[in-house]
Amino acid sequence: MKEIDKNSKSFEDIKHIDENGVEFWYARELMKILEYNKWENFEKVINKAKDACKNSGISVFEHFPDVRKLSKRANNAEIEIKDYKLTRYACYLIAQNGDSRKKVIALAQTYFAVQTRKQEITEKEYSMLTEDEKRFYQRNLTRKGNYSLNQTAKKAGVKNFDKFHNAGYKGLYNGETADDIAKRKGLRYREDILDNMGSDELIANLFRISQTEQRLKRDNVDTEKKACDTHNKIGKIVRKAIKEAGGTMPEDLPTPKKSLKQLEKEKIKQLKSKNDLY
Repeated sequence: MKEIDKNSKSFEDIKHIDENGVEFWYARELMKILEYNKWENFEKVINKAKDACKNSGISVFEHFPDVRKLSKRANNAEIEIKDYKLTRYACYLIAQNGDSRKKVIALAQTYFAVQTRKQEITEKEYSMLTEDEKRFYQRNLTRKGNYSLNQTAKKAGVKNFDKFHNAGYKGLYNGETADDIAKRKGLRYREDILDNMGSDELIANLFRISQTEQRLKRDNVDTEKKACDTHNKIGKIVRKAIKEAGGTMPEDLPTPKKSLKQLEKEKIKQLKSKNDLY
């Protein structure tokens, strides 16, 4: 299990987020993790993955867009090299078409299978999802929402993002900061509070996040103090709306028994065990 976690962290370490909050991987960085030494050999695997994508009726361009990069040589000369911006689905197909004798390939298959599965559940009818699937779905939205909010807050003059986010939490949670919420939930140091929320609590936070971003833009907020005040005000508005609707206050909602990180690790372990059978 330790080895799985180690490699999973490696895949996370090379993940990038674009300006729209969408995750992607560079092929040349993935090549090193998957223990390929020559680009020519790795590109053969990429081409097989592209064929598999095409045969499935899915847009190759959407999942395997090529990019050009400048690379420095020993004499400091720069040359242009080819690379790809890969979606998680593209990475999954590459892992499926990689050298099965490599242990890291099996680990990549399980890791990207879990990541792809998490994305697939967003396309189902929400009401048909299990509570844990709803949590993954809402957590994915809050992650993207927070990324977008941070970009807007930065333009508004925010530099102390802990202060900014705590202003929103204090508004929604009746004065509780992120640390207060973590302690109440009994979480370990630096454990993500959003990974330890049920779907209803995540929805409340997502509404806070999206409405704050809209207000910052609409009011042309241009100082950190105004941004923090806005975030706190929106948090209170969302809290008031929950109360008026007869809903449960966010601090009174139950904390799930397992964090999303735990659920993900368990799924990876199950898939790894399944792979070991073949």
